[in-house]
Amino acid sequence: MDHEAFYKLVVALRNKQKEYFRTRTQSALRESKALEKRVDDEIKRVEDILKARNEPKLF
Repeated sequence: MDHEAFYKLVVALRNKQKEYFRTRTQSALRESKALEKRVDDEIKRVEDILKARNEPKLF
């Protein structure tokens, strides 16, 4: 995922969170949690890449 796609994903997440706190509907909560998972998964993916870059290569 590139930086623009990540930005759009975070914007969608924040909008859905705001909708949930306005409406308290189960569908908004479910969608918010799904978007949170996608954001968390992307953060983990990038962290793994950065960690691999910083580990010394033995061979």
